[in-house]
Amino acid sequence: MDSAAPVLTIDGPSGSGKGTISRIVAQRLGWHYLDSGALYRAVGVAAGWADLDLDDGGALVRCTFDTVVAFREDGDGELRVLINGNDATDELRTETAGAAASAIAAIPEVRAALKDRQRAFRQLPGLVADGRDMGTVIFPDAARKVFLTASAEERAARRYKQLKDKGVSVTLDGLLREILARDARDASRAVAPLRPAEDAIRIDTTGLPIEDVVARVLDVVSRSAG
Repeated sequence: MDSAAPVLTIDGPSGSGKGTISRIVAQRLGWHYLDSGALYRAVGVAAGWADLDLDDGGALVRCTFDTVVAFREDGDGELRVLINGNDATDELRTETAGAAASAIAAIPEVRAALKDRQRAFRQLPGLVADGRDMGTVIFPDAARKVFLTASAEERAARRYKQLKDKGVSVTLDGLLREILARDARDASRAVAPLRPAEDAIRIDTTGLPIEDVVARVLDVVSRSAG
């Protein structure tokens, strides 16, 4: 970790657009990118591969330390996630992986085990960190913080389109229920609950084109650097 490297944190609930926006902003700035949610999803996938009980905190902590996660760009510039050397990018994007990540993220020992791993991404020329507690827990000293949100209905619709485009059979009502349930879990967990940092700039992405959101986030970076 390089404590001199600037950090932009982009937090928000599932489906708020933070992943897409964070990747674009990182590319525009020429900064490193951290998808913190992928780390939790990776542990969830690894736990599934090992047939672990998600209620067995000790086993999940051991799984966290044993799981090696790497990020690589493919020939098309898409971010690929490797778990213990295996490309698990598509599996990480499933609702099952998301639910496992949410459950695992509520375990204090798992969060502690992943904290240093996330902070190690802080390198020059800068880092865009995407997650749920980047601005409140992982990089509380970041000078640039954004919290993205959108209505639950719009977030469900975005997820529905993503999954249908991939040929996954889902229902909009089912996705809406899952998103509302995850929101409740993330907001009520005892450790690092989902909430905006006090100094975060809030942006509601409901109905906004991606480029408009990117422009607003880049403006936050520009103003904080001035």
